[in-house]
Amino acid sequence: MRKGEQLPWIVSDELWARIEPLLPRAERRYRHPGRKRLDDRKALCGILFVLYTAIPWEFLPQELGFGSGMTCWRRLRDWHQAGVWDRLHQTLLAELQAGEQLDWSKAVIDSSHVRAPQGGPTTGPSPVDRAKTGSKHHVITDGNGIPLAVSLTGGNRNDVLRLMPLLEAVPPVRGKVGKVGKVGKPRRRPAALYADRAYDHDCHRRSVREKHVTPVIARRGTAHGSGLGVHRWVVEQTIALLHWFRRLRIRWEIRDDIHEAFLILALAIICWRRLAR
Repeated sequence: MRKGEQLPWIVSDELWARIEPLLPRAERRYRHPGRKRLDDRKALCGILFVLYTAIPWEFLPQELGFGSGMTCWRRLRDWHQAGVWDRLHQTLLAELQAGEQLDWSKAVIDSSHVRAPQGGPTTGPSPVDRAKTGSKHHVITDGNGIPLAVSLTGGNRNDVLRLMPLLEAVPPVRGKVGKVGKVGKPRRRPAALYADRAYDHDCHRRSVREKHVTPVIARRGTAHGSGLGVHRWVVEQTIALLHWFRRLRIRWEIRDDIHEAFLILALAIICWRRLAR
């Protein structure tokens, strides 16, 4: 890390200003209040430390001042159940839209396998890893590679089965403010959807068209280098950024909701980096 550069798990004032209003308010008991609750910002730093380093929860260093690993785990669980990470992601997408950084002319979809040595829900024998237990991260991005939605499935699930659910999972992004001060209509559908041969099914092409989106999906049997890679590389880059978070390279969580919480939080961090450029 360069001298003077902030550690990635330290929450900046700018990011905290966007997260704090989304957190559910925790009321402390008047009688028998017990131990004072750990500051939310410190707990979030602990969560990010685990996301970036993949350290086991129980080994979270106490000298960092982020509380215990179990406390951070509970906050991650509770905030995910309260929809904090989804709302944070949507908030950042709206800011990117206001800054004209979202490219709705196309969206790109792809998936990636990760091992899941602990097993758990939404896992299965991976066809690309000698049938070892694994999961899949399905990602859809805009034309600039900004992640719009993510989905978690078992490693043996066919990619095409997540095509429509992932397209429908794109949240409505608040419109831009016009010259007269009015906010434009929210948008959630790209003009076109690009995908590789794994999504080559005519019935799904029809489903995409019914959403008023043009499917641009490679045909099976066609030669590689057909030109779609010019458009599809952005989602591959985003998946690489997603797996730059070490906790997402291997699925260590047995509970799928905890892994999904990490996934959505990572999407939000990627959007925040794009916004803070």
